[in-house]
Amino acid sequence: MTPTRPGERHRGLDSMLREAAPSALAVLVRRTGDFDASEDALQEALVAASVQWERDGPPDQPGAWLVTVAHRRYVEAVRRDAARRAREERDALLEPAHRSRAADRDDSLTLFLLCCHPVLRRPAQLALTLRAVGGLTTAEIARGLLVPEATVAQRISRAKARLRAEGARFRMPRADELPDRVAAVCQVLHLMYTEGHTASAGESLARADLSAEAIRLTHLLAEIVPGDARWRGEVDGLLALMLLTESRRPARLRVGAPGAPPVLVPLDEQDRSRWDPELIAQGIALVERALATSAPGPYQLQAAIAALHAEAPSTEATDWPQVLALYELQRQVGPGPMVELGWVVAVAMVHGADVALRELETVALEPALAGHIRVHAVRAHLLARAGRDSEARAEFAVAAGLALNATERRYLEAKAAGA
Repeated sequence: MTPTRPGERHRGLDSMLREAAPSALAVLVRRTGDFDASEDALQEALVAASVQWERDGPPDQPGAWLVTVAHRRYVEAVRRDAARRAREERDALLEPAHRSRAADRDDSLTLFLLCCHPVLRRPAQLALTLRAVGGLTTAEIARGLLVPEATVAQRISRAKARLRAEGARFRMPRADELPDRVAAVCQVLHLMYTEGHTASAGESLARADLSAEAIRLTHLLAEIVPGDARWRGEVDGLLALMLLTESRRPARLRVGAPGAPPVLVPLDEQDRSRWDPELIAQGIALVERALATSAPGPYQLQAAIAALHAEAPSTEATDWPQVLALYELQRQVGPGPMVELGWVVAVAMVHGADVALRELETVALEPALAGHIRVHAVRAHLLARAGRDSEARAEFAVAAGLALNATERRYLEAKAAGA
């Protein structure tokens, strides 16, 4: 057996901690009713785990270990604070730590709904929930929201203070409260899935654990949303979008030369026979039901676009006029920087690369897209499609210089070299 190298073992522990931390925090907050103190206690437990697990190996139940150690840290902190002595006595009566893993993880969705409390503005809801429950770093959140990292840190700090001042309780919202929170939770889950599908930084192209958790929680959200709720279509649309996107995972990487890292395969070069037909069927059924029963929302439209790609035998055979029409509608219903870039690509496929390049220059003026890697990557592909190869290679080089994901960077460098 080949021994595990220290670096590989360290990355494995990091992944394990990332996966276990959100559900552990949910359990702690439910028990203590104190978000800030629970988060502080969990951070101490994570530090202890990084040392002890590295030395002795991880426990059989990482989440239960974190809950036990963090709860112990919490109780110790309470004991040091005479003003909290009454809370400490109540905690001693709380249920023991041997809850089932399924029950603990179900608390995660409740914590999502808490962090998306209506007293917070949407940007604060997203930042707090992605950091506290989604397990994303401040830098990853900033890249996902297209804002500076310092802005995200400020939003998180202010959101915690606001929730504390409002006395927000950890409980599942009543039915009449759900409409104000579901939209925010959907956006959080979408951002989680996006980071899991294509990691914004690091060695690996994707974080399968994060995207799987986003899908799991979206399934749970769909279960608690009434079938006749006016927002049901968007929950189904989001789940459809995730499943259709996930169906392409087996074809996204190609094994490189012996000893070399895997190679990124863009959508138009993927072997579509490797796409998962079961996920495609589930996604298409969901989006068809959503569009038939409710007014189209942003996630339904994105899922409909993904369905057109899934049904087409090739990129060239895709119904691009319909894709463009859906993007046009989405620009009205749910506009955003990435929607604009997707629309530009659809324009290229319908009206030609030269038209799309002119449109891109206007789209690139969006402040959130200033100097963004996706702008340069799209421009490079359009230039290549227009036959302007030397300009395309130069633009691929610029994009490669901005790439924080190693797999993407290698792909862009190869394109810049004319490969």
